[in-house]
Amino acid sequence: MKKIIECVPNFSEGRNKEVIEAIAEAIRQTEGVTLLDVDPGYSTNRTVYTFVGDEMSVVEGALAAARVAHKLIDMSKQTGEHPRMGALDVCPFIPVRGATMDDCVDCAKRFAEKASTELGIPIYLYECASTQEHRKTLPQIRQGEYEGFAKKIKLPEWKPDYGPAEFLPKWGATVTGARFFLIAYNVNVLGTHNQAHRIALNLREAGRGEGEPGKLKEVKALGWFVEEYGMAQISINLTNYKVTPIHIAFEEAKKEAEILKVGIAGSEMVGLVPLEAMLMSAEYYIEKENLFILEDEQKIKLVIDRLGLNSIAQFDPKKRVIEYMIDEKKDEPLANLSVRDFVESISARTSAPGGGSASAAIAAIGAALGCMVAQLTYGFRKFEHLDEKMREIIPNLLKVSRELIPMIDADTNAFGDYMEALRMPKGTDEEKAERIAAMQKGLKSAIEVPLNTMRFADSAWEAMLETAKYGNISSKSDIEVGTKALETGIWGAWRNVMINMDGIKDAEFKAIKTKEADELVQRAALKSKEIIELLVARKS
Repeated sequence: MKKIIECVPNFSEGRNKEVIEAIAEAIRQTEGVTLLDVDPGYSTNRTVYTFVGDEMSVVEGALAAARVAHKLIDMSKQTGEHPRMGALDVCPFIPVRGATMDDCVDCAKRFAEKASTELGIPIYLYECASTQEHRKTLPQIRQGEYEGFAKKIKLPEWKPDYGPAEFLPKWGATVTGARFFLIAYNVNVLGTHNQAHRIALNLREAGRGEGEPGKLKEVKALGWFVEEYGMAQISINLTNYKVTPIHIAFEEAKKEAEILKVGIAGSEMVGLVPLEAMLMSAEYYIEKENLFILEDEQKIKLVIDRLGLNSIAQFDPKKRVIEYMIDEKKDEPLANLSVRDFVESISARTSAPGGGSASAAIAAIGAALGCMVAQLTYGFRKFEHLDEKMREIIPNLLKVSRELIPMIDADTNAFGDYMEALRMPKGTDEEKAERIAAMQKGLKSAIEVPLNTMRFADSAWEAMLETAKYGNISSKSDIEVGTKALETGIWGAWRNVMINMDGIKDAEFKAIKTKEADELVQRAALKSKEIIELLVARKS
């Protein structure tokens, strides 16, 4: 899975449209980066940019934006309502998908090192990238703001982490670091400003002050009245949605509102939200209400409904969920082909894709057919007594079929690694040793990948057997075809495992993997036979 990291740089310019656009264009022109949002504020004189990319591209995007700001923004002439200390005031890196907080810390440090060296600017680290408690949060570092930094930066305890320990009137200073994704979220209250704020005080982690903490960790909140909407809101910042998810904030707000005898009229998402956060809420309501929903699209619709996210303006997932905005195709060139093109690519005069990729595709089709039969049993009145059983079967077979799809490309990639090793130079003893080591590594990968195909496919047998016992008899032939396809896929993957074993020099690896592969292929033959015999005997 490709890593996705979000970068949200805040620049101290919210009025000059040419400067705002120039910074945006620098981000847009950075390879591998997707600019998602540009949010200028006139009174705050500040613009927040949101873009995503992998570990390397987000750093380059931030650097490109900083270069433009360094030329065009003059802090000695800048004023605005928002607290600030530099032209590029703060530049956080945030894990979104497949990335860790350590990845984002590395991004922050790389950005700080490159920007301070190239532009000669002072940079401080904050949040997860900082190890100094007295300068870990943004308010701590920003205290005194731009006007106070001429003296502050000269103090030993405020020496920048990167760049010169001197005040630069045109630039000021910059803070960069790594933090969790912050979700800005408002709950609508059919009551007064005071009532909304009372609820906010009960919810937020800080509560009402020392000795009176609130109910929810990693939550900041306050109440206000929005004239435009004609109602109050609890304005909530979820600083770590994995600690306090969206649905918990909403449900707890409802409980507090009931105590005050005021109504809750849905909620509002401000800005963007990660897919994971929405799916966490979906799983909560699915479990709570004993629902059966498999597809992400339907899960998102459930969350929109349960949280009332359309209460003020339409919540369009394609414009609000980060992963949907990127609309990134998986890096699976074979799996993304049409059926026709995939078959023709196998028939071409090349060694890959070959039997391993074909076996993964065949096994995936087998599990998918089993899933289809189970779904054609679920939800029909005549099979209503089987609904609970189908609820157990369907997710398993759906999961297996989807796990097998990436193995189509994985098998070809593993073979490619071995072929690359074969092409390595072998003129010297050292080159020969490196080539042999690379070939052994490639062979092990070429064994492990089809073995994984066998493992994934093997995990479908019990669900396939249950489908054969109880599934819609009208689809009998489909489960038969699925069973034979699953067995064939496992057998084909087994042959791809074994053909590479002869070249393996690691005797222990060879013995362990051969034993496992043999057991899986034997189990496939037995299970296939059991299912087919059961289906032949079954009349209704």
